[in-house]
Amino acid sequence: MDRTRFRIRLGLDRFSGLYLWAVFIIMFTIWTPLFFTTSTLHSIASGQAVAGILTIGLLIPLVAGVFDLSVGATANVSAIAAIQLQSVHHVSIPLAIVLAVGLGAVIGAVNGFLVVVFKINSFIATLAMGSVLAAVLTIFTNNEQPSPPASPTWTKLTEFQVGGFQIIFVYFLVIAIIAWWALEHTPAGRYLHVIGSNNEAARLSGVRVGKWVWISLISSGTIAGIAGVAFASLLGPSLTFGPSLLLPAFAAAFLGSTQLQPGRFNVWGSVIAIYVLATGIQGFQFVTGVQWLSDMFNGVALIAAVAFAGWRQRATANRRGPRRPSATADGDTADPPPDASAAAESPSRAALSPSE
Repeated sequence: MDRTRFRIRLGLDRFSGLYLWAVFIIMFTIWTPLFFTTSTLHSIASGQAVAGILTIGLLIPLVAGVFDLSVGATANVSAIAAIQLQSVHHVSIPLAIVLAVGLGAVIGAVNGFLVVVFKINSFIATLAMGSVLAAVLTIFTNNEQPSPPASPTWTKLTEFQVGGFQIIFVYFLVIAIIAWWALEHTPAGRYLHVIGSNNEAARLSGVRVGKWVWISLISSGTIAGIAGVAFASLLGPSLTFGPSLLLPAFAAAFLGSTQLQPGRFNVWGSVIAIYVLATGIQGFQFVTGVQWLSDMFNGVALIAAVAFAGWRQRATANRRGPRRPSATADGDTADPPPDASAAAESPSRAALSPSE
């Protein structure tokens, strides 16, 4: 009994990321004087904002049990579109941003069409879409990096200082708050959680599964477009940045599913995961100077998070024992209604069996 109470008091099942974050901060503060500075704080906060926005984007379809592997390519295409519209076609900055983000929404809508109408597995459909977008980007740019817009207003969109932080960090927090509210406090969010927990039960209960999966992919594409525009404003044009952000975003999303609400994809768990990983990477880079740490950290985090989710699901199933199906009036078994509690199941189901 005492051991159980002690474990609950520490909250290791929900707050292990926060403990690890504190360990990283204390360890690297002692290890190197370069770490515990305001410049490092601002660098980590702003440097992870684009990856954070992209993580929020792919988190929405993950909640519904659907993968979007095209978010990196979508961000890349949107970024180049925003730059080309200004530099080549002399479109105003606001209109260029709207059109670039709209392009991301269109790509998400096409993904939804492939998954919902053609019944293509979301993993395959979005992986193929990412490859198609990479080819389209090469065709329209001739594989030459475009010149950045000359207007200083373009860079000020993300570099303007707010309380010592670049405003892109504020954008990230605003998007995270909106996504958290939508997923946790609206009927749409509850539908997505129920669909991700039990697709077939949701369908039998009258939830329009195809509609909400489609909406989740459109949302993912739209937010990926925002991430692309933010990257282009902050760091300039790049033809290859999108795919490099895909692994960190998935690592943060799956690692985040072990935090705060274990077994459930959630916004603030993902935010914690983003900055825990970034703090560890930054600290070890200060100490070692090697460049491969980011790939190593994110890869190990993704493997560990998915393995932990699977272990947790099996452990929960063992504790509950075999579930007794309920009987209908004609003697057939019925699926349980898709209530809010059903959405708290392990995300490993979405990881291993993405729904269409």
